[in-house]
Amino acid sequence: METISAKYSQFVMPDHINVVGTLFGGQMIAWVDLAAAKVAHRFLKGSDVDGAVTRTIDKVEFKEPVYLGDWVNFLATIISVGSTSFTIQVDAYAEGRHSDSRLACVATLVMVAVKKDTDGNYNKIEHGKSN
Repeated sequence: METISAKYSQFVMPDHINVVGTLFGGQMIAWVDLAAAKVAHRFLKGSDVDGAVTRTIDKVEFKEPVYLGDWVNFLATIISVGSTSFTIQVDAYAEGRHSDSRLACVATLVMVAVKKDTDGNYNKIEHGKSN
């Protein structure tokens, strides 16, 4: 079984900070979704689909705070595959200028392959991939 993964990074700016001085959880979730979209894009290359959409964000666990000026480095990996959907694990590591990399967040998402029909609507479709 081939491991399919993708990396993605974001820098924490002042607009990303909540009232207690750490990264707003909703911002982390948005970045997790982008990391999942990146690995979905890689997984679906060469298939007859138009893309993938997030079906569920099954679990998000915030493990360590993330601070202004940290880099957040995401590793998104396909962990299981169905006929139309696939499950992705995203691990987010925060890294400060004066701190080592630390696991800040883990999440599991399910994405579904879609294709546009002649009416312009997107519908779930079998992606024809396996892992």
